[in-house]
Amino acid sequence: MKKIALLFCCLTVFALRAQDFSQISFTDMIYAKGIHSVQLYHSSYQMGFPIFTLHSSEKLTLTFDDLEGDGRYLKYTFIHCTHDWKPDGMNQIEYLDGFMEDEITEYSYSFNTITNYTHYTLTFPGEMMRITRSGNYILYVYDDTQDNPVLTRRFAVLEPNTAGISATVHRASDVSVMYSKQEVDFVANTGNWSIRNPSLYLHASIVQNGRWDNAILGLRYHSGKPGEYSFDYDDNSNTFNGGSEFRVFDTKSLKYNGARIVSSGLERGDNHAYVLEDLARPYGPYVSGTTANGRCYYKTEDYEGANREEYVNTHFTLRSDYPLEGGKVYVFGELTDWRILPEAEMTYNQSLGAMETTLFLKQGYYNYQYVFVPKGKKVIDETTVEGSHWETRNEYLILLYLQDEGGAYDRLIGYQTAHID
Repeated sequence: MKKIALLFCCLTVFALRAQDFSQISFTDMIYAKGIHSVQLYHSSYQMGFPIFTLHSSEKLTLTFDDLEGDGRYLKYTFIHCTHDWKPDGMNQIEYLDGFMEDEITEYSYSFNTITNYTHYTLTFPGEMMRITRSGNYILYVYDDTQDNPVLTRRFAVLEPNTAGISATVHRASDVSVMYSKQEVDFVANTGNWSIRNPSLYLHASIVQNGRWDNAILGLRYHSGKPGEYSFDYDDNSNTFNGGSEFRVFDTKSLKYNGARIVSSGLERGDNHAYVLEDLARPYGPYVSGTTANGRCYYKTEDYEGANREEYVNTHFTLRSDYPLEGGKVYVFGELTDWRILPEAEMTYNQSLGAMETTLFLKQGYYNYQYVFVPKGKKVIDETTVEGSHWETRNEYLILLYLQDEGGAYDRLIGYQTAHID
């Protein structure tokens, strides 16, 4: 009994100490040098949002590469968040059962590659640290102590008794933007969930293609009756730029040129691949195409076996018939962690008469686009270079949250994906 009491005290002390997470942001972020190719996904489906059902056998999988090779002692923990991804102040012992942190013990080394790396894999939740409440979470990975952040990833846990969500995606109701924007309307049937004050405690989020920078958070229902709530607006509260279909390239092989690769191979001892020159397309008609909505998939077709993927200096070129002034242009997508990265900035090459940049990427299949960030602003504009069409086949994620009246946290009670009709 003394040992059990001592263990409980240790866990409680750790949980209390761990509530200060001011060293990280509650977003998807990489903090440590050398960390590349981070992905978090449902263990049975790699291309979707990382979400699993509470008290089920479902798992999530985190994978990433460490190119530094300094022998990190990696640990992780979970942080519960509000519906709009802010710390909710709950103590970790309120939503975790077992230990408050655990180690990442599954790793392997690249084999016969020019760039050496350590490949890490984490599958959770496990027996040592179980999640007991639904809602939004941050997976926080750190090196030995929480003062040394390595990466953070968002994921969500869904209540077993879910609300039904019926959704449609169509051109915007506002005639002034009906050809360039998409509207996401949906009805939530809350079933057995008792909602006494829905205008205050019921919230919805809409996420386009896994992007959080333009996500609609904290959306309130527009009309409804007990058990059925409509989120159908006509005032652009639930609209997004349609954008254009993502551009693609394929570097799964360095022995032959994949899709939209004009040349690839060794140059001065390093791997290089050159993506077909792109043209800015803000005013052209909608062009359909098969894409993965901005995601990427790591794979090599040159060799068999695990960890045989090479890292490649991947060169991008963008030509524009009009000046791109008053801001900066970046390559954007899951390949940049859905963030604006300094190395992804396009710079003008006078001799070439076009903009260019180079990213260090793992072999695979990629989606990407070019975005514009106006000078002095942080808003990402995908329309200046790519244009915007209501027909674009974007994927939308709808999340429905309920905070119990007088409760301490936001439950995730509904989840649905939707595409253009």
